[in-house]
Amino acid sequence: MKNIEISQNQPSKIEKVGVIGGGQLAWMMADAAKKLGVDLIIQTPRKDDPAVSIAKDIILAEIDDAQATTKLANSSDVITFENEFINIDELSHLLKNNLIFRPSLSVLKPLLDKYEQLCYLRNLGLPVPNFWEWGKEIESLSFPLVLKARRHGYDGQGTFIIKDIESLKSQGNSEIFIQEFIPFEREIAVIAARGVTGEVKIYPVVETQQENQVCRRVFVPDENLELVKEIEAIAHSLLNNLEVVGVFGIEMFITKDKKVLINEIAPRTHNSGHYTLDACETSQFEQHLRAVCGLPLGSTTLKTRGAVMVNLLGYEFGENHYLTKRQMLEKIPHASVWWYGKTESRPGRKLGHVTVLLDEENFETMRWQGEAIANQIENIWYN
Repeated sequence: MKNIEISQNQPSKIEKVGVIGGGQLAWMMADAAKKLGVDLIIQTPRKDDPAVSIAKDIILAEIDDAQATTKLANSSDVITFENEFINIDELSHLLKNNLIFRPSLSVLKPLLDKYEQLCYLRNLGLPVPNFWEWGKEIESLSFPLVLKARRHGYDGQGTFIIKDIESLKSQGNSEIFIQEFIPFEREIAVIAARGVTGEVKIYPVVETQQENQVCRRVFVPDENLELVKEIEAIAHSLLNNLEVVGVFGIEMFITKDKKVLINEIAPRTHNSGHYTLDACETSQFEQHLRAVCGLPLGSTTLKTRGAVMVNLLGYEFGENHYLTKRQMLEKIPHASVWWYGKTESRPGRKLGHVTVLLDEENFETMRWQGEAIANQIENIWYN
């Protein structure tokens, strides 16, 4: 176990948590914060961002505004992150003020640039796809390839499948890198948490289904049980080497020859873990706040045999609360509808999600049932 992170500046009891970012990930911390007796202070640029409605106090400023983060620190015992769109160099200047960031800036530094992230993972000896920095060697690469933005790519933005050299050359610049195309058998993800004492808790491995590089469905648990120990070992190795405090989402490929490859690391709570709000004894959001506040981590045990989570993605431009469709979704047995309160819809935007708990003893039957329910949800939502 790596050394324990106990800050001399940490108050005896953390009661105010500053959160950089005001999207749905911060919004979903609300119930956990109330349970733990914690106030959330949010730094976010828009008054209509989801977390504004649940925050004790708001600092309206861009995510990468370090001066605003100084104000956030004056109102908070500790600062955490809802997204990766920060300016880590500017925030580093604030460390002389004895601010407590969890995860720490040293944890985030090798992860925010996705090319550097893969370099870091490879240097740890963890399994990753082949990848290349943009440069002259592109003439020798085999297609198809995946082109990725080094920073700020999410929900399919900044990720492209490239099929020939002409397309590659037309896209290339120093802000992107190249990754080999993996003809995977399935995509999986796991949520893992580490506390200030080095305690690590790992949630069930799940299968994710993507469309246009955006997660649409999550099936809990994944059937590939023979690889669970390897996947958990990867999570332990990553969190302990980085000395993480908080929750991380780890996305992986399972290749056709049953090899595990890490696709990306999200240094925060993650979409693939939303099912934990309804299906686990401790949600990923409570777990993150427990870690950030220096509390013992909670149980990651499933309260049911399985679950399916379906994202409610925007499919049009406009303003709509889709109330009638949400009421139809709520009538599905064992369903929980989470609506993020966003006022603007656009194609691919995450507006909410639905989790349905499953209790079939036979895994194949449960998976068939999960697929059928996911189809039912999407038929209602996309009409």
